[in-house]
Amino acid sequence: MSTHSSISPFDKRGIEHLRREFKLDPECVRRFRNSLLKRFATDEAALEDFPAADHLHLHELELFRRRDSKIDGATKLLLRTKLGMLIEAVILRIETGRTTLCVSSQVGCAAACEFCATGKMGVARNLSPEEILDQVLRAGQLLAEEGRSLRNIVFMGMGEPFHNEENLYRAIEILISPVFFNIAPTKVLVSTVGITDAMLRCVECFPRVNLALSLHSVRQEVRERLIPLATKFPLDELHRTVAELNRRQASTVMIEYLMLAGVNDSQDDAKELATWLQGLRVHVNLIPYNPIEDASQLVGSDRETRLAFAKTIRDAGFKTTLRYSLGNDIAAACGQLVRRENRGIAKSVSISGVN
Repeated sequence: MSTHSSISPFDKRGIEHLRREFKLDPECVRRFRNSLLKRFATDEAALEDFPAADHLHLHELELFRRRDSKIDGATKLLLRTKLGMLIEAVILRIETGRTTLCVSSQVGCAAACEFCATGKMGVARNLSPEEILDQVLRAGQLLAEEGRSLRNIVFMGMGEPFHNEENLYRAIEILISPVFFNIAPTKVLVSTVGITDAMLRCVECFPRVNLALSLHSVRQEVRERLIPLATKFPLDELHRTVAELNRRQASTVMIEYLMLAGVNDSQDDAKELATWLQGLRVHVNLIPYNPIEDASQLVGSDRETRLAFAKTIRDAGFKTTLRYSLGNDIAAACGQLVRRENRGIAKSVSISGVN
């Protein structure tokens, strides 16, 4: 490798080659990594004492725009890839003090879920491990400047993570590696619409990483309407898969359930969900709906309905969290802001990835 190569901080072999070529003290490399990836120092501070700084490039993504909610602790970062495509990463500052980053794994998404703005974009391409990891680095640096720490990382942004499985795993390896970010596996969560074989592979590779299943209905016809991929992964198969995950993992599986008025929020829906969950070790997340322009037929359930639904699930013996919406004023639903911004930028910046 040439000394003129531009090396990513996530490239272990490249950094080691650089160390040998410049005869750097291993402690110097360790200090650099710890400063940048564990303490999330600014670029300037992290590179200050690194002799080969000119041979590194720290970021794969350019910060295109930042939107901060005026009503809660949400921040949406629009980041531009080197090919000119926009992706989103969302920081959630929870009142309890926990800070969560919602990471994207793709530009667009082939799952085409009815309720999701990203699904209306189609797929442009997978994100590289470096592009995934730079979302974490940029968010961590932003939070460090606020005196906050990044606690949880959830793959719930743009894209179906298991449609980019290889790069997802490479990113997780670096996130949990003591040499790099050193984030506890239990603080990482991967959300999927239910690609069952990949869910099992993930727990085989990372038994302590948490998994979330976007369920949204236990009526097959309703689920297929909301999630077209449900035709390939029927409810019986999903139930068997969650049971197998419970057998292999100590942690519970997160069940995500988007509350949609007149679609999946009746008391009959709640009772059927409780029945379907019997025998499984799960935590149910009831999620309010962030409306999107391309699904005006969908309306979020009102608070009373959500409370009654939650009570039925709790009374059946399942831990249930009633989430509240964050970032309504900054279009926090996945893909919303990207689609809006793309209307106002040059045609050469295409969400299709052709240009």
